[in-house]
Amino acid sequence: MVLVIVVAVVALLAGLAANRFLRPRLLNEDDGTGMAVKDLVGPLLTMTVLLLSFVLVTANGSYGKAEVATRGEARALDQLVETAEYAPQAQRTRTQADAVCYARAVRTQEWPAMSDEKGSPAPSVWSTDLRQVFRTLEGKPVFGMLAAADHKRSEEREERLTQASASIPGVIMWFLLATLFITVLALGVCLPRKNNRGQLITLTVITALLTTMLVIIRDVDRPFGGIINISSTPISEAERQATRDYLAHSPAARIPCDDKGNRRAV
Repeated sequence: MVLVIVVAVVALLAGLAANRFLRPRLLNEDDGTGMAVKDLVGPLLTMTVLLLSFVLVTANGSYGKAEVATRGEARALDQLVETAEYAPQAQRTRTQADAVCYARAVRTQEWPAMSDEKGSPAPSVWSTDLRQVFRTLEGKPVFGMLAAADHKRSEEREERLTQASASIPGVIMWFLLATLFITVLALGVCLPRKNNRGQLITLTVITALLTTMLVIIRDVDRPFGGIINISSTPISEAERQATRDYLAHSPAARIPCDDKGNRRAV
């Protein structure tokens, strides 16, 4: 980083020195001619658009990974519930009940926490309980299938929590904001002072577009806490199916957690 800064400073000083001492000898022009401010605004606007586009692609990639992880976790949980059908009755009932409570904890507690780029310990209570159930099935054919489905669920949850954090550092966001400010300011300086209605409208539109792009970047970079957020519908659907399967075998049984996924008092 130091090298980049040093090279940039040296280049700037060399350019100013060349403008001061070398240019008059190479060109037969007076000191008032040369590139105007408006000639420099074009490259600045191009650079701003390219920077915003590049960062938007990066943020969108993180958003896509978070969405894939959310759906993958729901599929893994659903597979876990279906695989439990091949387990003995006691383990099947407990596994499906734990799956229901895990989904409730994710939906009601972890989802809101992810808007602040945090997780929740509530789902881990039920994933730990699942592993305790699996230990009683070691040596049986169903053990491998249940362990594989739970491992997939754990991986997808970890990926979901990872993508909940902003992938673009705050320094870059501030740099983009400063670049946007400088670009709009430079465009404003170049506008004519009279008969400039069309230019004013164009500048307003450009400002609105660049601002909207920056807002979208900020929103997409936090896939669980913005306007364009990822819905908890997949995990809710997995919860509904797990509840259905659990009650199909134990209609009189009570699910061991409340609506928020907290363990009920014994």
